[in-house]
Amino acid sequence: MKNLKNTLMLAVFLMALLVAGCSSKNNSTSANNTVTPDATQAATETPTPETTEAPTTEPAKETESVEILIAAAASLQNAMEEIKPLYEAANEGVTLTFTFGSSGSLQEQIEQGAPVDVFMSAALKQMKALEEGGLILDGSKKELLENKVVLIVPSDSTLDIASFEDIIKAETIALGDPASVPVGQYSEEIFTSLGMLDQVKEKATYGKDVTEVLTWIATGNADAGVVYATDAKSSTDVKVVAEAPEGSVSKAIYPVAVVKDSKVQDAAKTFVEYLASDEALGIFEKYGFIANK
Repeated sequence: MKNLKNTLMLAVFLMALLVAGCSSKNNSTSANNTVTPDATQAATETPTPETTEAPTTEPAKETESVEILIAAAASLQNAMEEIKPLYEAANEGVTLTFTFGSSGSLQEQIEQGAPVDVFMSAALKQMKALEEGGLILDGSKKELLENKVVLIVPSDSTLDIASFEDIIKAETIALGDPASVPVGQYSEEIFTSLGMLDQVKEKATYGKDVTEVLTWIATGNADAGVVYATDAKSSTDVKVVAEAPEGSVSKAIYPVAVVKDSKVQDAAKTFVEYLASDEALGIFEKYGFIANK
């Protein structure tokens, strides 16, 4: 009986221990599964990354390219070729393109629709013809320069030629074609004034522009001829023996203007204004031109 009692007491004790252990386990699990409010908020809220708005920058504007075509008398070539790089360097995007020739030929090309933007003649006659034909932009013309008409011979010439009257001592006389070359027209004026045009014509050979006349004399293919002072200055192979007698010839004025049909009128007008600047006039004067002020 005593052994049965002890066995029952041991069973009750073991049962109590079992209950106590289960209770402890549940409490531990409950404690581990408990989440604080701060932790819950941290777990459920996804932080929003800060966004920095990229600065807006306007695309760089490309410099507009403009080409200006200038038709100019042949006697202007040296001066214009010096002006070209200076002007283009100071005016980004602008390109100057030149065509040189006799003023009369250039006039005809413009009349026939050549895409010329600026015309610079060696005489007023050609510019006036274009103005009368409505081909020159109103208000754009400038009577910019003056040149002198001179008699030249080869630098090694032994002929006794010292005046325009002496030109008939030459076997071959080089002149510009008066039909299209202003210096040829000036030559005829001079020899008509001196009363010797017919004598000169008998020995004359006519060049298509003043540059050709200069070349013939410089190479000895002509004994004497009439050119501008600026042309004579450009060559060491010729020498000036006389300037046109006072009152024998009209002033050799070089006008410049914008052609009315130019597609780049604003750029062309700006260039014409530049040609009248002190910088440009200084270059022209270096080559023997005189500013017509």
